[in-house]
Amino acid sequence: MSTVHDLRAFAPPAEGAPVKFPASPHPSAASFLMAYSEEIARACETIQLTPFDHAAAILLDAYARDARMFSCGNGGSASIANHMQCDHVKGVRTATDLTPRVLSLSTNVELLTAIANDVGYENVFVYQLQSQSRPGDVLIAVSSSGRSPNIVQALRWARGNGLRTIAITGFDGGAARTVAEVSIHVDCTNYGVVEDLHQAIMHALAQYIRQSRMTPEAISANVF
Repeated sequence: MSTVHDLRAFAPPAEGAPVKFPASPHPSAASFLMAYSEEIARACETIQLTPFDHAAAILLDAYARDARMFSCGNGGSASIANHMQCDHVKGVRTATDLTPRVLSLSTNVELLTAIANDVGYENVFVYQLQSQSRPGDVLIAVSSSGRSPNIVQALRWARGNGLRTIAITGFDGGAARTVAEVSIHVDCTNYGVVEDLHQAIMHALAQYIRQSRMTPEAISANVF
């Protein structure tokens, strides 16, 4: 008898209730992988395209006028913020006329721990922004829950001090979803799936901006 899990055996969630994944044990790693991939596909369909377009336009404008972009996140989201610096500095610059200036506020462990120890962990991002950002710069905050105090505080300070703000969120989006000028939201309650799609959003933003400044010949000749 096959051990492949049939997702159709489960009743759909109540109207308006968040989708729970996993909702029950899976009999094998293979069945879990199948269900996990289906949850990624379902959650991907919840991403609204208008905020994605808006975020891309904000970043392209910032890079074209030599403004800085700052990224931040905690835990797995910190790795996405750090990866953003790599792909938006190295990737976007390759075969384009752009030289993005991007800094992850999550990457310097010495500075992070000094601020956290002396000023408070809720200030680790806003403290750096106060020293390094200028009006017209951009902040991208990555947060699965959207509730982390250091994320919300950074977004509030940035928006109040002339920065453009983008939040990339999951679950219900928390305060970050409403505080940010633009929110790219993944409607999902599984951290792994949310982070997988946040990584995909980060890559898609970088690659879209890059190809928008390339000729058709350069696009076909380069690897993305």
